[in-house]
Amino acid sequence: MTIPTASGPRRRATLSDIAQRLGVSKAAVSFALNDRPGVSAELRERVLAVAAELHYRPNSAALALGGSRVDVIGLVLNRPARTLGTEAFFPELMAGIQAGLSATHTGLQTLVVPSLAEELDAYRVWQSTHRVDGVILVDPRRDDERVALVEELGLPAVQIGSHPSRQPGVPSVWIDDHAVATRLFAEMFALGHRCVAHVMGPLDFEHTELRRRALRDCAQRYDAPSPVSAETDYSAEQSAAATRELLARAERPTAIVYDNDVMALAGLRVLQEEGVAVPGDVSIASFDDSVAMRLVRPSITALTRDTYALGELAARTLMELVGGDDAVESVPALPPTLSVRESTAVAP
Repeated sequence: MTIPTASGPRRRATLSDIAQRLGVSKAAVSFALNDRPGVSAELRERVLAVAAELHYRPNSAALALGGSRVDVIGLVLNRPARTLGTEAFFPELMAGIQAGLSATHTGLQTLVVPSLAEELDAYRVWQSTHRVDGVILVDPRRDDERVALVEELGLPAVQIGSHPSRQPGVPSVWIDDHAVATRLFAEMFALGHRCVAHVMGPLDFEHTELRRRALRDCAQRYDAPSPVSAETDYSAEQSAAATRELLARAERPTAIVYDNDVMALAGLRVLQEEGVAVPGDVSIASFDDSVAMRLVRPSITALTRDTYALGELAARTLMELVGGDDAVESVPALPPTLSVRESTAVAP
């Protein structure tokens, strides 16, 4: 937030603005923001609340003179906490991010939240209290509020997304999700499957919509019926329920593609419990790979990506943005490869 002046133009909020709002000294505000002794816990909370409201951020010149970069990067994960403990993607991504930060001795602060509103609040608090030097955004959305917010806050940010960034100030490390999804779905149709279903994550996420669109495009290309896409929250429970619903349809799919490894494993379990042969009756595949996908029987066809390298590239790109004055371009990441295994075969 910027503050209106008497002549009309707007300026950034300052320590004086916070001090004036609370009726305290600038020194007290500074002590509270920097977590120094000398102010009460109650005053510190009030200062932090007003700083967040005003979107206060120390100016870059003052930070440079004071040597007050905090050497911490932030990552907010808006996912059900239970699913994060089972997915291989996020631990590998975070390990890669930390590897990319290690050369600059920068740490990674991770926060798990249940909603977009809480994710946006986290960026406001981190910016106003200067707890991080920048953030990495995951799971981009269409018309993403987060990108607009970090630009408004002046908070350095990099997106992990599906295409080059449309916002020059917030570059992306990207993989073409439509092209990748087309490759996986086309593999199913090339095997003769014409009733292909997609058990997907939330449609709020841009990559989910791109995958759904790729399935529809493939179905049209192969003159197949309109495909079914079942939305879930990425959990094993909802994936299992969606798989049972697909099996109960009058026109049962002969191939099911899942958005992550946990969902695919849950789907395989349901198919086996229902006596459906994989891949004899139904082929299955996944957009994410993991060790479990190779060890289970039948082993599951999946897109194998170097998630560790993706996180490392995102971290290096963000540190380039944090450490320099020049614009940083979006960077393409290495696309995944298709690992064909026992769970896919010619359509029955």
